[in-house]
Order: sequence, then C-alpha cells, then structure tokens
Amino acid sequence: MGEGVYPHQLGGVSVWCDQLVRGMPDHRFRIVALVATGQEPLMWQLPDNVASLDVVPLWGPPSTARVHRRSARSSFVPLLRRLVDVVLSPPAERQPEFAEVLQEIYQAAKHDDLRAGLDSEEGVRVISDAWRDRWPDVEQPSPSLHDAVTVLRLLEHSLRPLSASPVQADLVHVATNGLGALPALAAKWQYGTPMLVSEHGVALREHYLHNRNGPFRWPVRALYSAYLRRLCALGFAEAEMIVPGNLYNRRWEAQLGADATRARTIYNGVDPAWFLALADEPEVPTISWIGRIEPIKDLETLVRAFALVHREMPEARLRLFGWPPFGQEGYLAQCQELAAELGLGDAVTFEGRIEDSRKAYAAGQVVVLSSISEGFPYTLIEAMASGRPCVATDVGGVTEALGSTGLVVPPRRPDEVAQACLTLLKDVDLRHRLGAHARARVLELFTLERSIGEYREIYTELTTGRSRSIDASAQEPDGLLALGAPG
Repeated sequence: MGEGVYPHQLGGVSVWCDQLVRGMPDHRFRIVALVATGQEPLMWQLPDNVASLDVVPLWGPPSTARVHRRSARSSFVPLLRRLVDVVLSPPAERQPEFAEVLQEIYQAAKHDDLRAGLDSEEGVRVISDAWRDRWPDVEQPSPSLHDAVTVLRLLEHSLRPLSASPVQADLVHVATNGLGALPALAAKWQYGTPMLVSEHGVALREHYLHNRNGPFRWPVRALYSAYLRRLCALGFAEAEMIVPGNLYNRRWEAQLGADATRARTIYNGVDPAWFLALADEPEVPTISWIGRIEPIKDLETLVRAFALVHREMPEARLRLFGWPPFGQEGYLAQCQELAAELGLGDAVTFEGRIEDSRKAYAAGQVVVLSSISEGFPYTLIEAMASGRPCVATDVGGVTEALGSTGLVVPPRRPDEVAQACLTLLKDVDLRHRLGAHARARVLELFTLERSIGEYREIYTELTTGRSRSIDASAQEPDGLLALGAPG
C-alpha cells in the first residue's frame, strides 16, 4: 500500500509495481491504491493476474450517509487526544503507545464514522489545547485556530485508510511507507497477515523536502511531520521484511529504528533485451532528460546549467521529455519561462511525454539527472543499459547505480552540471568508454530478472509454512498476494 502512484500515475514506483506484477504471473495480486478523490483515471492496463483493484480516496467528499455524530465523537476525540499527545512527545519516547492508539482508532472505525468523529469542534479544541500545553512560550507566532483546523483535517484525511475493509491475503506488500502502511497494518491487526515494506525513495525525506516550502505554517508542519515520522517508524517495526531500494535508503531506515537483520536491499532492474546498446549518436551535441516535471527533479538547475553549456557550445541542444503530474503544471511553465529569460530559444525543447523512453536516450549523446531527491532511478539504469553516459546529482542511490561509469555532481550546482556535460560532449572516446562500461554494469547488477527473482524468494520465505488466518467465508482466491500499490 502507498499513495499517489500505480496504477493511476506514471513514474518510477509505478514502473516497479507493474514489473513486479507482470514478472510473477503465477501469483495473484490484489492492489490497494490510495488516491486523492477516487475519480483518477487508470494510467496502466492491469495484467490478468490482478484479482482486484481497491481504491481508497483520501480527499474525496464527505460521506452522505446518516451517522450518529455524538457517538462518533465520543469514540474518536479521546483517541485523538492520546494520538496528539504521543506525537508531540520526543521521537524516542512512547512509540509503543503510538501503535496502540492507531490500533484502537482502527477498531473504533469498524463501528463509528471516523470522518464524523474527527471533523468536530471538540477535535479542534484537542489540537489547540495540546499546542498551548506543549508550546506555551514560543519565539515564532503562536499556533492559530486556523492552524488547528488545518492539522486536524490533515490527520483525519491521512487516517481514512483505517476505515477501509482490511486486505485478506497471504502477504501484504507495501510499495511506499507512511500512509501506505496503514492498510497493511490493518490487515496485520485483523488477520495476522505478514507485512513486507519496500522503499524506492525515502518517503519521510521527500515529505520533509516538499514540506519545507509548503503552504502550511510551522505548527502544522511540525505536528504533521512528527506524525508521519512515527508512522514510518511503525511501518518498519511491524514489517517481517524491509526491502530498501538502495543502501542510502537503508541508512535512513536505520535512523527510524528499522532492524538491519530484517532488511534486504534489492535494486531496481531493467530488461537489457529491451534497452539495447545504442550504436548511433545525434549529429549535434545534445543533452537529454526524461521524467516527471516537478520541483524535486530540479529542472531549473538543469536549464541554468545548459545556459552555461550553450554559451561555450552554441550548437548544443537540450531536449526534455516528460510531463507535469496533476497540480504541477505551473512548474512546467516556470521552467519554460526560465529558458526564455536565459535567451535559450529553440536550443531547449520541452517535448512532452513519450510512450517509449528509449527515444529519449537515443535523442542525446549525454543523459542528465538533476534531481534533489531520488531512490534508485529507472531513467538512470535505462540510460546505462542503452550505453549512454550519464551526468547525475549525488542523491539517493545514484552513486550506487553509476559506480565509475558516469559523472556525479552535487545537487543544485548548475556550474558543476554544466562542466560535467561539457566534458562528455567534447570527448567522444570518454563518452563511448563510459557508455560501454555502464551497460556492462547493468548486465551484471541491475537486470529485471535478478530483481524479480529476489522478490520471489522473499514472497516464498514469508508465506511458506504459514497457516492461513483469512476468514474461511472470504471469496478471495488461494495464494492471493496483496500488493500495496499507491494510486
């Protein structure tokens, strides 16, 4: 389980989800997708071994069913008070109580309406009182009534997965930690289902990055971030197995208390028969980029870097292949405006989404990744498999992927990105040598066959010999696996 990805969005985690499901045709999957409203269109055609798709809207309209609000408030307001009290405690304290409160919220949500219970004046007073008691003398502006309403709504929406019917399966596989762990926790509490947590990016770190310049004031950011930190730590604590996508993730997970003896790193993989080594190059010096157009990809740094490249090499071109996720259309416009302000004209082209990523790698002599946060990016290992040399920022598992087959630069440094690109654009022999070494590295370490095989071993390990605790009256097929795939 997770949020914001497969099968309603594109991107690296969705690619991984689709690879996993298709790579195990002998297993049946029940996908639980956490989405915004429930109206999102499918972006992926689901294979035949997907038994069902359960959609859990986090921000859909409130229920129109008649509910006993007084009963709901009497159930949830005391639990909210305990939850907030624990969350505002130092991170090293009271984690077992956090798990207990969440489980009690899940049990209460079976009988009472969670939305009605939390969306109340009593809930706002709980937040306001907790802030007054915890932060009586703060240097920053005091928490306001609007702050209390805002954070209460965030908590209520984030807890909605606990109102959904828990998954009945042999194994629950969480694709992203955080909110995506909630349905898996419910299945474990209800049926004793073993839980597997994968992380491709670091969910908590990416929340911190988004939250730093987000729309909320400091009290909202502080409380909600503390809640997500505890939830991620709980996901790791309850998992029978943790699968970080790279060693960088594993270090972050250790900081949240993940048990190293239950962690096994599995790198993303690509099919080298699909991403064949490219024999030809464009006639003009060209840099290519592919991905989702959003702030975490930091295309502004790439555009500024290309302006420096273009100043020294006027014939150079930058081709950007990608699309903005819903809500990020303004960022695309911002990047286009920056290119115009820098006088780059037709030297920079925003070419939209393409169905076949191989065309993006063939479009340039050099492939660039300029992100400020990554897990183990598919675009990087796909480019490597295609025999293209890469310039990439030193984030996440990038250095683990590239090794010595590409040039790694610090994030948010246009001058160093530009210099690395110029080095490769000017040196044909270096480009070809690094490209050949990059493909050889993929063939050795990052194949799809290897990645799927390692997950298959874990599935077998976690399910073999375990007596099923699924309700005998359930109609789910034997051998069903629940893939926590964010929607």
